[in-house]
Amino acid sequence: MGVPARHYLPFADALAARGVAVGLHEWRGIGSSNLRAGRDHDWGYRELLADIAGSGAALDGCAPNAARIVGGHSLGGQLACCHLALHPDTAQTLWLVASGAPYWRAFPPRVRYALPPLYRFMAWIARVRGALPGRRLGFAGNESRSVIADWTCSGLRGRYSAAGLGVDLDAAMGRVQVDVRAAWLHDDWLGPPTSLRFLLSKLGSGADADIAGFAARDLGTAADHFAWMRTPAVIAAWLADA
Repeated sequence: MGVPARHYLPFADALAARGVAVGLHEWRGIGSSNLRAGRDHDWGYRELLADIAGSGAALDGCAPNAARIVGGHSLGGQLACCHLALHPDTAQTLWLVASGAPYWRAFPPRVRYALPPLYRFMAWIARVRGALPGRRLGFAGNESRSVIADWTCSGLRGRYSAAGLGVDLDAAMGRVQVDVRAAWLHDDWLGPPTSLRFLLSKLGSGADADIAGFAARDLGTAADHFAWMRTPAVIAAWLADA
């Protein structure tokens, strides 16, 4: 949430240097998107997943015979899993970086009990204002109220759903069989390994995931939720050189 595609350009370049053709997907409502969330412009996971499918189709047109990898960071990683639930044949591999389910029980005790009231507050303020003022709150971007509603649902209940989609995403994720590589960061309280493993437990192939943790000494920068994007070479090498 809230990270424009341009911030992933160093990561894309690092992967490209290792022979991986990369397509960057823009998040609806930020960066180069022609939409902005507000009272008159709302969308949820259903629309975001349709956007991902559209980007996949565009990539197919550019590189029709290439092996497919889908991946993401943070909520993008969660939606990559949901995308595979809906379109299991679109990729053979899943890559996750600093991602994990927001389910409050999947977090360490020091933050666990603060999360349910935080989720409820964010859903409430998004409803009242018509969108979440994430920039002012210092969390995420200015997000649509239905994205926050769907995110809050997964945070409180531990199950994925998309209003209006009519698909049991959790059940469909259980049928996903792909190779999985997932990186977590030692100082990332937003994506601890417990949260990552909870997300991976939903995938049919999640138990066999290749998981690695990275510390600041490995990366040459802070091992938090965002700093890795500025110096992504180590993580890109771990993903691409398997």
